Amino acid sequence: MAARILVLNTGSSSIKYELIDVGSRERAARGLVERIGEEEGRLTHRADAGRGRPYACERAFPGHAEALAAVLEAFDKAGPELEPVAVGHRVVHGGTRFREAVLVDDGVIAAIEELAPLAPLHNPVNLAGVRVARDAFPGVPQVAVFDTAFHRTLPPEAYTYAVPREWGVRRFGFHGTSCAYVSRRAAELLGRTPEETNLIVLHLGNGASATAIEGGRSVDTSMGLSPLEGLVMGTRSGDVDPALLGYLKRARGLDVEEAERALSREAGLLALAGSGDMREVRRRAAGGDGRARLALEVYTRRIRKYVGAYCALLGRVDAVVFTGGVGEHDAATRAGALAGMDRFGLALDEARNAADASGERFVSADGSATAVLVVPTDEEWEIARQALALL
Repeated sequence: MAARILVLNTGSSSIKYELIDVGSRERAARGLVERIGEEEGRLTHRADAGRGRPYACERAFPGHAEALAAVLEAFDKAGPELEPVAVGHRVVHGGTRFREAVLVDDGVIAAIEELAPLAPLHNPVNLAGVRVARDAFPGVPQVAVFDTAFHRTLPPEAYTYAVPREWGVRRFGFHGTSCAYVSRRAAELLGRTPEETNLIVLHLGNGASATAIEGGRSVDTSMGLSPLEGLVMGTRSGDVDPALLGYLKRARGLDVEEAERALSREAGLLALAGSGDMREVRRRAAGGDGRARLALEVYTRRIRKYVGAYCALLGRVDAVVFTGGVGEHDAATRAGALAGMDRFGLALDEARNAADASGERFVSADGSATAVLVVPTDEEWEIARQALALL
């Protein structure tokens, strides 16, 4: 049997998974469990790289243990045989301790728990997946891959906040697993090694970030202590004045936890346009909704500010790389994000950018000093690759 790694991406109410053949990179199976903890959940499973007969079931999954049990049941009923050589887990926050992928043991679990205050929406549910998988696959190595690890190369002047030292806070950065994969592929498409390449990676999805990469190393990134800082996102505000928290307490009676929750779950495009889904926001804007039009302007203006800042920081930029669901599929966002940036050597080819295409591609104009690329991210393969390298 081929050596395969099971990759688990555990969210607060979902488990996304893939079984990856480490030799061919073929997806032997993939699936998703949704609405964990709700009255009615759903599991969808496809074997044989999505070519097999789909398997689905709908029932309540009270917790992640029941959800993973349903995943094992799906493999048993629809295949393929599930005997992974390792299980790779996405963990959002590794703090300063975890600078690369690690084998999970009790000490690692305890350390990830200690980091939960830095990522309260993510680390606890990531750990739930780890615990359930350890029970389900006794003796199989469990590997934690951290979103923050790619940004371990941030220099002190990039990660240091101008706040009292005793607070013990700093910028960490996120979307690192995506950045690691996308930056490596972008360098290959440019015919260079990562060490020869300067990039600005724009990961635009429900969460969104910008990262400046110099010679294959992250040197600045928009997300900070938490994934809340930086670009406008689906339901997250991105950059705001820190005094906002005090104002909300005085004027609205919101405590810090309520304000944080609102900035994470009720802000961004959702607050501006009434929907956190870019496709719906564009539909509303096309129908004449002024709020949606403003939301799009705010969204792309923030991206342009970061791109301009990173052009200045890097000096030479070989490519701007779009990834994530919005970055890969929304041509208007790409055009808006780079509008008026010809002076930086950034020029889109309108036809290439607007083409109904998918996959890796150049969308920059011929002769543009800086290439513009679309590179679909593959975080699952990056997790499997790092797990395999560790083993």
